[in-house]
Amino acid sequence: MFENLTDRLSKTLKTLRGQGRLSEDNIKDSLREVRQALLEADVALPVVRDFIDKVREKALGEEVVGSLSPGQALVKVVNDELVAVMGHQHDGLDLNQKPPITILMAGLQGAGKTTTVAKLARRLIEVDKKVVMVASADIYRPAAIDQLQTLAVEVNAIFHPSDARQKPVDIAKQAQDAARKQNADVLILDTAGRLAIDQQMMDEIKGIHKAITPTETLFVVDSMTGQDAANTAKAFGEALPLSGVVLTKTDGDARGGAALSVRHITGKPIKYIGSGEKTDALEAFHPDRMASRILGMGDILSLVEQAHEKVDHEKAEKLAKKVKKGKGFDLEDLRDQFMQMDKMGGLGSMIDKLPGMGSGVAQAMQNPAHTKQMKRMVAIINSMTPKERRKPEVINGSRKRRVATGSGTEIQDVNRLLKQHKQMQKMMKKMGSKGGMANMMRGLKGKMPPGMSF
Repeated sequence: MFENLTDRLSKTLKTLRGQGRLSEDNIKDSLREVRQALLEADVALPVVRDFIDKVREKALGEEVVGSLSPGQALVKVVNDELVAVMGHQHDGLDLNQKPPITILMAGLQGAGKTTTVAKLARRLIEVDKKVVMVASADIYRPAAIDQLQTLAVEVNAIFHPSDARQKPVDIAKQAQDAARKQNADVLILDTAGRLAIDQQMMDEIKGIHKAITPTETLFVVDSMTGQDAANTAKAFGEALPLSGVVLTKTDGDARGGAALSVRHITGKPIKYIGSGEKTDALEAFHPDRMASRILGMGDILSLVEQAHEKVDHEKAEKLAKKVKKGKGFDLEDLRDQFMQMDKMGGLGSMIDKLPGMGSGVAQAMQNPAHTKQMKRMVAIINSMTPKERRKPEVINGSRKRRVATGSGTEIQDVNRLLKQHKQMQKMMKKMGSKGGMANMMRGLKGKMPPGMSF
């Protein structure tokens, strides 16, 4: 998300370097570019106008402090305003109420409500250590209830069965009673979506809301619809007392207009953003971190949190000790690294959060070909015997043929993997030696891309 906006803003802000003070003349063109970049990102026009006015007001005549260049000073002003537009701080769920805490999910058809129910349930179970029940009041979409049941099993949530012959209000009430009886901490209720906002849908969801008075009412919206997402959220907000918004499909949205418009237009905070189909692909939305990402400054805090939540620390510790003792980095270790990376959303997701990488690098790494290549490598390693994984040097021509056949790949793919593993093994050996890390960094000096250093 935001790749196009990041590129445009980076180029614009670079033009101000080398000047001693921010003035009407030297920021006029830059603000015009920023305005154009925001409009191209499909940010709602009222939001763009307000944003530009506030940036101009704060930036004009501001003294450049210390070693800051005008470009850096304007970056700070733009950063502060981006944070303000998106809501200053992360608004989490209110989990301090008497259980069962009920979360009602609303939204249009195709926004990804059912998948988001499962993602949120998984997050509450794994991160907040809550007992979660899920239920579906969607009696219209074929297999909606079955889909939620399947997802509930996957994320270890309690599933409350419902039937298409029941009334949605009755399903909601019964689910709340069941959650109370089964000592669930949280009940997440999925509701029906429609192709457009209509009175029947609004009346139905108003009835459900009145019957169960949920603690949280979240509006789930497809971020790829841009400023329309904010307008739809506003319409729902007028019908229901929304407590927040969940943006879905952000991995397919290079513009980010919805994220920059929703808070301003609806007055409701974005609580989570979802990317991809996997049930672990849901992130808490932090406006300050997102602003940092938009301006190409990365999001190290989210990366650290992600690693803490999803990395197998026991395996990481074992590998660290193994490397320190100078023991070999075998193919089983390599496979573990690939799988840990996949848990964290893949290489593209990680690079997107690193400062100075630029959206172009992140976009390139998010190419489906990279994910496919990683899966191919894991398949090759899985086709080997335990001995071959621990001692790759025993893999001769006939073994390579067998491994390639077993993994559905070519011998060249097996050779490529073995070569990459050998290079990583050498690197790990250097890291394990005395003063190895420092020596390795010295060896890499001058070989890094521009703007990257240790």
